[in-house]
Amino acid sequence: MNHRVLPFSAAFLAVALAGCAAQPARTADAPVPAAAATSLPAPPVAAKKPYVVRAPHGAERQDEYYWLRDDTRKNPEMLAYLTAENDYTDAVLRPLEALEETLYAELVGRVKQDDSSVPYLEDGYWYYTRFETGQEYPVHARRQGTMESPEQVLFDVNAMAAGKNFFQLGNFEVSPDGRLVAWAEDAVGRRQFVLKVKDIATGEVFADEITGASASLMWGNDNRTLYYVENDPVTLLSKRVKAHVVGTPASADKLVYEEKDDTFYMGIGRTRSDEYLCIGVESTVSSEMRCTDADAPGEFKVLAPRQRDFEYQADHLNGRWVFNTNWDAQNFRVMTLADGQPWGNRNLWQEMIPHSPDVLISSLELFDGFIAISERSGGLQRIRIRGWDGKRDEFVKADESAYAMGLSVNAEPGTDWLRYTYTSLTTPATTYEVNTRTGERKLLKEQPVLGGFDKNNYATERLWATARDGTKVPVSVLYRKGFEKNGQAALYQYSYGSYGSSSDPAFNSNVISLVDRGAVYAVAHIRGGQEMGRAWYDDGKLLNKVNTFTDFIDVTDFLVEQGYASPHRVAAMGGSAGGLLMGAIANMAPGKYKAIVAHVPFVDVVTTMLDESIPLTTNEFDEWGNPKDKVYYDYMLSYSPYDQVQAKPYPAMLVTTGLWDSQVQYFEPAKWVARLRATKSNDEPLLLRTNMEAGHGGKSGRFQRYRERAEEYAFVLDQLGLVK
Repeated sequence: MNHRVLPFSAAFLAVALAGCAAQPARTADAPVPAAAATSLPAPPVAAKKPYVVRAPHGAERQDEYYWLRDDTRKNPEMLAYLTAENDYTDAVLRPLEALEETLYAELVGRVKQDDSSVPYLEDGYWYYTRFETGQEYPVHARRQGTMESPEQVLFDVNAMAAGKNFFQLGNFEVSPDGRLVAWAEDAVGRRQFVLKVKDIATGEVFADEITGASASLMWGNDNRTLYYVENDPVTLLSKRVKAHVVGTPASADKLVYEEKDDTFYMGIGRTRSDEYLCIGVESTVSSEMRCTDADAPGEFKVLAPRQRDFEYQADHLNGRWVFNTNWDAQNFRVMTLADGQPWGNRNLWQEMIPHSPDVLISSLELFDGFIAISERSGGLQRIRIRGWDGKRDEFVKADESAYAMGLSVNAEPGTDWLRYTYTSLTTPATTYEVNTRTGERKLLKEQPVLGGFDKNNYATERLWATARDGTKVPVSVLYRKGFEKNGQAALYQYSYGSYGSSSDPAFNSNVISLVDRGAVYAVAHIRGGQEMGRAWYDDGKLLNKVNTFTDFIDVTDFLVEQGYASPHRVAAMGGSAGGLLMGAIANMAPGKYKAIVAHVPFVDVVTTMLDESIPLTTNEFDEWGNPKDKVYYDYMLSYSPYDQVQAKPYPAMLVTTGLWDSQVQYFEPAKWVARLRATKSNDEPLLLRTNMEAGHGGKSGRFQRYRERAEEYAFVLDQLGLVK
């Protein structure tokens, strides 16, 4: 919780397919998976019902499983099919129940159950989050003045979630005087939030209740006016900013701003100086901010008008605006505008930090005495500390060759201390504080990992794979010390590769259960993210999207060639847009993977992008293309996993979805599995697990999610021959 954080970021969710190698024959010493060694019931068969999907330019496609889409989630035939798939998955995985229980115990056993976050100071209060032993959800609390003061509980999410199958506290904001707190909650999983307000001291929840909102909230300086973003009830797009006065009915809320362009997302926030209230809108290729005086709110005026291929994020402190912008700067540069200068004319901006072709400026944090800059260079994150006058310019030191470093919560600008987080595949998430004047560094917390974990038992490497077009692709690998590169090991390879979202080599205690059993874990930093700068993203979207998929396959080939894995023991995993990646590689190179795990996968690309009633579709045109244009239609069709299913052998696959998912609708993976099962030519397991009570992020409790991960790992370990 930080009431002044602005919600804007740069990463705001194959014309010819590669030849497919034959499915490798099982080697004599490769164990038969337990799931295949048991007599199983016949898998569910979804009915085929003719349905034609038409594009405006006249193209037509048959979609025999379109009937599985039901926006009400009440169709008995559809629900019966999903239930049958869940039952089938249960039956196939039943021989692995003991392994799953062992894995669950391991995963939970590494968690310090009564853990708490590092407290941070804001407006006289120390804020923190803590967990209690055995509880699924956190407690959000604060203490006034010092950490020895009495605790004020803001939210006991365990009590709020009691009796609910799903619950999410999406966001909360404390009023400037510290007396009231507004929050956004979701008990369904579709990210359609209900907003409420309460008095912190008394715990009284006011009668105010706003439905159909996003989680973005902002208080006015009068401590009575709450600004929020209203969603479209059908598309769930963020459409209108409204002002609600506490104690009045929602029907009286004032419309502040309405966004007419459906390709933009919207969020609200206060500037670092607390002098301005701002509304930000952002599409894939452009952005715009409008702000008003926080003490005397009036019209929200534009800082710089939107223009295609022009992006900026702005903040304000110490009498100036600071912009991080791609204006004539592919990797972004930093510019300023002094108070008193008119808004709306970017030609008045002054350059502070010039563009570099080798360094991507990701974000900024403004302090009274310096600026903290989050950058990417050489495929890694780093933090740069720069004085306002430019005389001091240095980097926060890293301790390893492959790592992830980012800004932590720095709620107040009047300090010389900068908080940041550091992690690697071997180092748990660690929070440091560095004095920007003296260089003194303090370790505030290293995330405890229980269960006998010792980071000295593991090793990580940063490798460079050569893609088929000659591009060098960074890869981070993790293995247990003593591992030998003899081409016999099992490999679990992960990536995402879309929206400019980078897959950083961060610590994940869960994968220790794989590595301890002899697997190598790899993160492929493929095109479509921004690990290597903005061009890395541009080379993995729109008509370059196939680079994302071929990069992943080429990383697999590289790791096998270098002896990190056996060609018969490779598994891959990705989720959401990373699930699209999984679907694409399953079609393009099925013989290279023994098993694939696809979480909430975006696999019916063309149908979804033709349907503007589906949440997020219109926001995505500059990421994937608009299939109403025949050029994009044909290109998307060439890699869309659902459309490219063929009668050939496929790897063993575990596919997951949530019935209430608003980002990737459940019917995409359901249709994909149905078509795969009816078309593929082999009998490797094909499993669909639908969470009937959750959305895009899966189940909401922390231990419930470990159940899902234990099931995934049991499936993968079995397929890779790592079950002993």
